[in-house]
Amino acid sequence: MILVKTEAGHQALKDRSVRLTPRQRSAFILFDGKRSLNDVLEAGMGIAREDIDQMVELGLLGQVGGSSDAANAGADGKPAMPDVPARVPSAPPTEMLPVASSLPSERSSQQRYKDAYPIATQLTGSLGLRGFRLNLSVEGTSTYEELVELLPKIRAAVGPEKVAALELALVG
Repeated sequence: MILVKTEAGHQALKDRSVRLTPRQRSAFILFDGKRSLNDVLEAGMGIAREDIDQMVELGLLGQVGGSSDAANAGADGKPAMPDVPARVPSAPPTEMLPVASSLPSERSSQQRYKDAYPIATQLTGSLGLRGFRLNLSVEGTSTYEELVELLPKIRAAVGPEKVAALELALVG
């Protein structure tokens, strides 16, 4: 199977709105529409199939041969990969609210951070130049507690309606 970066994938690579591990990022770059899935797995990057599946589920990668819309999502809004179970809708992180809200409330701090980080980077990244420092602060976080400390600044910058998804990911 040959995968290629979707438009959402190109955007995420450019603005870093979706946090990828260094291995995922290196493997992601290799998906050029010419290399097969096995070629990338065997490239010696230490990437696992689960990492690639996650990028597909997030809508960052799609199969070669479809239109750009088909590569981003199928007719049901799920990633267009028949052999990979689609658990997360192909949508920007702020639209992933139902996924975050359906998780049990006893999530670990690490899981809460993992759920909230992409939302925070998208919110602050959408502010443009006026939110540049705030975006850098968000990207500099590595723990749940650090992200919670920035929540009031993010709320003040984007407003209470837009920050609701982030708050839910952090506390819900």
